[in-house]
Amino acid sequence: MRISKKIVLFSLLGLCLMLAAFRNNDKYFLIAKNLDIFAAFYRELNTYYVEELPPEKLMQRGIEAMLEETDPYTDFVPEEELDELRFMATGRYGGVGTSIYTEGEWTSITDVYEGSPMAKAGVKAGDIIVSLDGKSARNMEQDEVSRYLKGAPGTTLTIVLRHPITSAEKTYKIVREDINVKPVSFAGIMKKEVGYIKMTQFTENSAEQVQEAFARLRQSNPQLKGLVLDLRGNPGGLLEEAVALSNIFIEKNKLIVSTRGKVKSWDREYRTSQSPVDMNIPLIVLTSRSSASAAEIVAGAVQDLDRGLVVGQRSYGKGLVQTTRPLPYNAKLKVTTARYYTPSGRCIQAIDYSHRNEEGEADYVPDSLRRSFVTAGGRPVKDGGGIEPDAKVDNMILSQVAITLLRKQYIFDYATQYYYSHPAAKEPSQFTLTDEDFEDFVKFLDGKDYSYKTRSEEALENFRSTANREKYYDGLAKEFEALQQKMKHDKKQDLLKNKTEIRHLLEEEIMNRYYPQLGRIEKSLTWDKDVEEAVALLGDPARYQQLLGKHN
Repeated sequence: MRISKKIVLFSLLGLCLMLAAFRNNDKYFLIAKNLDIFAAFYRELNTYYVEELPPEKLMQRGIEAMLEETDPYTDFVPEEELDELRFMATGRYGGVGTSIYTEGEWTSITDVYEGSPMAKAGVKAGDIIVSLDGKSARNMEQDEVSRYLKGAPGTTLTIVLRHPITSAEKTYKIVREDINVKPVSFAGIMKKEVGYIKMTQFTENSAEQVQEAFARLRQSNPQLKGLVLDLRGNPGGLLEEAVALSNIFIEKNKLIVSTRGKVKSWDREYRTSQSPVDMNIPLIVLTSRSSASAAEIVAGAVQDLDRGLVVGQRSYGKGLVQTTRPLPYNAKLKVTTARYYTPSGRCIQAIDYSHRNEEGEADYVPDSLRRSFVTAGGRPVKDGGGIEPDAKVDNMILSQVAITLLRKQYIFDYATQYYYSHPAAKEPSQFTLTDEDFEDFVKFLDGKDYSYKTRSEEALENFRSTANREKYYDGLAKEFEALQQKMKHDKKQDLLKNKTEIRHLLEEEIMNRYYPQLGRIEKSLTWDKDVEEAVALLGDPARYQQLLGKHN
């Protein structure tokens, strides 16, 4: 009887293995079968179709169609686009070291990186690009201008620039260099002896640069009472750098993040490997809706291990890990290979790409399906929707008039005019635009088109479209027109109504002229609500500890 039971058990086990092997073989058979069909289909189409078909274009479309079934982070990278992939990993590229913006017929220099070839040549923000290597830049697409500016280090670019005030033109011969975009864009001391570090990307050695910035802050202010690590707008980058950054503040051998995917042998746990630089200083991480990936790994680790607080807005919710795989002819496949999980075990991926609706669209994970987890100290946290801040600050929404002034480059152009008419300016923290200066800006706008629709007007237009579609509009026409008249805005009145916000934007742009790159950030900190909340928390130990779930 026992022998027969064993025989049955082994038989069932053998059957299960055979079924598993069959399913696996069946899958590979389907792949081989469809590849054969695809190759035969393309061969017949290419041979007999009445017109010539461009093979590269057809294959590109086929690849794009396949990628539509995946998430937006899985992508085909041809050889000519590898530089962009390298830049995302290293923060380095060959070029002249400048940012540009195209508005209308011309492209302007908007930022010049410190120590770059453009900076050495004396190029300023506001200068207008007239020609590039002898070709007119008038009506040139911004992408094409960018291609001219980039290139192998050591190569020369001949560029003609027009002065924005005098219109004088000057020819420059710029030798391209290896440009390193610094991941730490600003570090300084705030009020109440609070340190502040802004990090823009997780590229190679970025954690080391944060550590060096932190060391300088501690050296200049030994009584440092707390640190604000600003990861707002940080799109992420290298996972290993997120772990290394966390290690600056978190003790050795702590789990920071784990990854799990289809290939089980690739599953990994990432732990801190070094002794921390400082595991006691009160820490706040700032996040926004555009903080993603590696930035969320750091914020999630700090929150889950109760090492500090997260302040600001809910983060983006990218809990997926990409790996690059080699393809023929130096191309690459950037493919999502795993999900990552914070120390509490949650995956913060906000959009579920594995379940799509009938139209093939992916949607956010509904709140009803978000699961609860707990931090090391027992605080409740949830998965499936980014990192929720411990102290939420409402996101600042710009008015339509401010958005239009930025988009039309009028704030940028006025800052250029101000810079050339004021040879010197105070430090960013001390600089303010006077009422007379603001009046001058209003006059500067005279005759310029900055028309726009307010959000209320757009909502009213949408209402009219819906009412027309549902055949209610005729009965509401008089009331609608009366409401439309009442809501009609006066552009100058809108300028005055939103004076504080517009003045802040002007001050930031003006400071960026006198103190390139640093000036804009330093000036913005003087009215930044997220930073204000972070500094207040670090100045109130009782409230800080309460939000951490600790009670003295």
